[in-house]
Amino acid sequence: MSKRGTYASPPCLAHEVDPAYHDPLAVDPDQARDVARWRRAERTRLAGLRDALGQSGRARVGEDVMRHLGAMLTTRAKLHGTILSGYWPIKGEPDLRPLLSGLHRAGVTIALPVVETRAAPLVFRRWTPEMRMIRGDWNIPVPSPEAEVLSPDVVLAPCLGWDAGCYRLGWGGGYFDRTLAVLNPRPFAIGIALAAAQMSTIYPQPHDIPLDMIVTEAGVLAEREGRR
Repeated sequence: MSKRGTYASPPCLAHEVDPAYHDPLAVDPDQARDVARWRRAERTRLAGLRDALGQSGRARVGEDVMRHLGAMLTTRAKLHGTILSGYWPIKGEPDLRPLLSGLHRAGVTIALPVVETRAAPLVFRRWTPEMRMIRGDWNIPVPSPEAEVLSPDVVLAPCLGWDAGCYRLGWGGGYFDRTLAVLNPRPFAIGIALAAAQMSTIYPQPHDIPLDMIVTEAGVLAEREGRR
């Protein structure tokens, strides 16, 4: 690094940068631009990992993630009466809809996140397997506006990349970070990711909020200290 808060080179040159570096105030605009540029390149690389799996490989990943996630939830959570937010899979994300349907039958209330206002926190609408869906932001199916709005106890967040500190790299919209910042009480947030998508760091910025756990096709691979 040069002066405090500034990289000597862009963070894509990871061998020249302290991987533990984190500027809690993000006072340097050059550093913020370097991180943003590096993240754009990483998103392309990480999306390629999913594409390389092919349809059958992604299906196997989804099955393995559901097995590990279901076992973890059964062991650690009081499922009946819990409100759990899942997600509708896009762009090769692990498809957890069979698990969500099974949890619904077991007495778990399921919600899906919805973008009601751009660049604002998500809202969570109740979902059931048989309900009619409409097209929401980015053409993603979501429950209709008539669906009940809920406050989840557990939130599943799909990750393009992740690190051992449970920081998540998503598509860059910032919706999950905004949402976790305002929910009170905060739900237990579980990242769903490929094991191969682990990064040494995402270079956390002040707006990045760590999740509580990362679950992959290889099992639970990271937990945030103090939330176990």
